[in-house]
Amino acid sequence: PRVSKLMALAIRFDQLLRDGEVSDQSELARLAHVTQPRMTQIMNLLHLAPDIQEEILQLLPVETGNDPITERDLRPIAALLDWRQQRLAWARLAAVSSA
Repeated sequence: PRVSKLMALAIRFDQLLRDGEVSDQSELARLAHVTQPRMTQIMNLLHLAPDIQEEILQLLPVETGNDPITERDLRPIAALLDWRQQRLAWARLAAVSSA
């Protein structure tokens, strides 16, 4: 799923920032050919609890139709500061998307 690819990109981009290979998110956005707001949306996936990030990375490929979970679906979850609340919201989203 696209959201799995975006999660992997966020992790890679974060590593590039930590290693000093890029100076900031603006430079990342330029290099990735996306707008600064889009880069922020991608990087906000890093605010998710580690176990949720892992589950996103391990989502099964979508054979037909639309992805059941999108980055947009994850925005309100990533905005939650409490990982317990994130996990509850993720469980609800995962249950709805698998139904």
